[in-house]
Amino acid sequence: MAIKLEDAQKLSQSKLTNKIVDEFRKCPLLDAIPFDNTVKPQGGKTLAYVFNRITTQPKAGARKINGEYTSQETVTTPATVLLKVMGGSYELDRVIANEEKQVVDHVQFQATQKAKATRAYFLDQFINGDVGTDADGFDGIDKAVKGTVTEYNTEETIDLSSSDAIDSNYKKFLYLIRRMTAKMVEKPTHYLMNSDMYAVFQTIADRVPNIHYDKDAFGEEIIRYGRAVLVDMGDKPGDGTEKELDPIVKNDESGETSLYAVVIGEDKVHGVSPDGNDIIKHYYPDFKTAGAVKKGEVEMVGAIAVETTRAVGVIRKIKVVEVTP
Repeated sequence: MAIKLEDAQKLSQSKLTNKIVDEFRKCPLLDAIPFDNTVKPQGGKTLAYVFNRITTQPKAGARKINGEYTSQETVTTPATVLLKVMGGSYELDRVIANEEKQVVDHVQFQATQKAKATRAYFLDQFINGDVGTDADGFDGIDKAVKGTVTEYNTEETIDLSSSDAIDSNYKKFLYLIRRMTAKMVEKPTHYLMNSDMYAVFQTIADRVPNIHYDKDAFGEEIIRYGRAVLVDMGDKPGDGTEKELDPIVKNDESGETSLYAVVIGEDKVHGVSPDGNDIIKHYYPDFKTAGAVKKGEVEMVGAIAVETTRAVGVIRKIKVVEVTP
């Protein structure tokens, strides 16, 4: 069984929890991901999801009369994903929460803002997660795709950093996308990128007919290339200070970035979550008990599973920003 955020939202009786889930669903990627909600604690200590990742695809062919097929088996590699607990807390004085509602409902404001930060953390892990460097996170698609047949353009830079460069190179870029997707298990459902790459796609959309604008479930404008939705992955969760934005899909010092393609599906790339229907939870501050300052929390328990590496593709070394020496 798998459940999407929209399904979990329908089962919730809390208006505020539904608003929190909306903050996650505003990302087209998260709105589409099915979560296999079957994971139960192992010995009361961990939440482990075990699956077989396809590493060699099946083949088929013809045989002669009175002959036999050449045997070949699909090869899978056992893989384990440990679900991680992510989210954050906030504190409110009961006077502020109960009396100062003319401008903003402080509980709702803090909870939805914390949901945005948690969403950013999950998306960052979706792309960049590596338990080898951060044991508290989970492995993302960048780690899964490295060294595979769907990792493209690792040597030569393709320049899309200006309008003139786009005019000169966008056909080559679209050709690279076609070559990459031809190696994938099926056509991508989403292309994942940073805001600079998204702006490049908007510019290319002015030049080709099969990149077109559409609406998402919230009536917001989105872009599709073929059937796939283009997703600006946004920025990593902030640290509470005013600083330069830190995009989830980075540009390097040369102004180069990567474009990821992913096939979302229960047997492709999907989410995993604990047994039950509550993928995201909100714990209300308890203002009915003694104590002036109360804590609230937004929490998500989950990870992703890449069932086959060919459900992920990437094009490297796309120059999207002109860098001044």
